[in-house]
Amino acid sequence: MASNHTPPPRPIIICGPSGVGKGTLIARITNKYRTQFGFSISHTTRAPREGEEDAVHYHFCSVEEVKRGIDGGQFLEWAEVHGNYYGTSIKSVQSVQNQGKICILDIDVQAVQSIKKYISQNSSSQLNPVYLFIAPPSLQTLEQRLRGRNTENEEAIQKRLAIAKTEVEYGLQEGNFDAVLVNDDLERCFEEL
Repeated sequence: MASNHTPPPRPIIICGPSGVGKGTLIARITNKYRTQFGFSISHTTRAPREGEEDAVHYHFCSVEEVKRGIDGGQFLEWAEVHGNYYGTSIKSVQSVQNQGKICILDIDVQAVQSIKKYISQNSSSQLNPVYLFIAPPSLQTLEQRLRGRNTENEEAIQKRLAIAKTEVEYGLQEGNFDAVLVNDDLERCFEEL
């Protein structure tokens, strides 16, 4: 007897270096297409930035809370980035999928690699995401965007730029992503997305 179970909608993983515009693009998609897309809210141990709200932008947690979740197998992926823990809980993705929406994940390259590993080790996983990389027009443009935020000191900016260089190299390698979009024009990039 055949199963009538329909798999959940495929999640979309949006990846790119810090400051490339992932958050802006995701906000536009989820605002314009509220009934079709939902955002997977990640967990982080970093402090909230001005205007960020708990359970809206991130689940802001202590290091101990995140470590308990990791040890309990509650995270699809997790990483320590820029001195803070970030992670996507399985429950967060399922919550969006259970609403019949396409789940969007905003993650970095390290997390993409973790998810690919998770899927390869869990044959029963129905995750099957679409991987999209958002690239800056240049590293110089990315630096201008990071400085324009006025949220971090020089050391943090230099750290993010060093990581961005390796992320862009990985993102542009053939086969690592289903598509690469260059965010040199927000409107055009949004339409391509």
